[in-house]
Amino acid sequence: MWIIAGLGNPGRKYSNTRHNIGFKAVDYLARELSSDLSEKDLYIIGKADISGSQAVLLKPLTYMNRSGAAVKKIMDKYYAAPENLIVVHDDLDLEAGVIKIRRGGSSGGHRGIESIINTIGSKDFIRVKIGISRDPSMLVEDYVLKPFGSEHKDLITDAVQKAAEAVMMIIADGAESAMNRFNRANTQNRD
Repeated sequence: MWIIAGLGNPGRKYSNTRHNIGFKAVDYLARELSSDLSEKDLYIIGKADISGSQAVLLKPLTYMNRSGAAVKKIMDKYYAAPENLIVVHDDLDLEAGVIKIRRGGSSGGHRGIESIINTIGSKDFIRVKIGISRDPSMLVEDYVLKPFGSEHKDLITDAVQKAAEAVMMIIADGAESAMNRFNRANTQNRD
């Protein structure tokens, strides 16, 4: 069983913020895979079949900094190993719209990832990062809770779609294949 967790914050006031791009990716996957999402106590959840593998689509409702509680609850429920966890989240250190896949490693200062590492007791899960850039003139806490500007609308819509494609490719063909395709595309686009 694969667990695909998109990170974000619950509530209408956060719905279009940069920090909620992981939620957007899970919503996109749910539409593409005809999965009905339903709200439970700590999360929004749905099930899907991806290339013959069962997957749980998850949006923690515990707020970003406590994402680990909902992720652990679902991992325990489905006896999922950390290696079968894919977390989709925003990344300040990537240009807006860039997708990067990584297996393991530190949280990189991302509080949602830090919460998951601390709660499940492992760093050995896959991250699909979606670049949101950064504004050096603004506090990080303020920047991530602002919506994207209109100049980024198409770029972010495309990035959400690519992140969903990356998740499906990880499950279908393995993380290495997906990294080769998506991470290499980033370096080629810079040349």
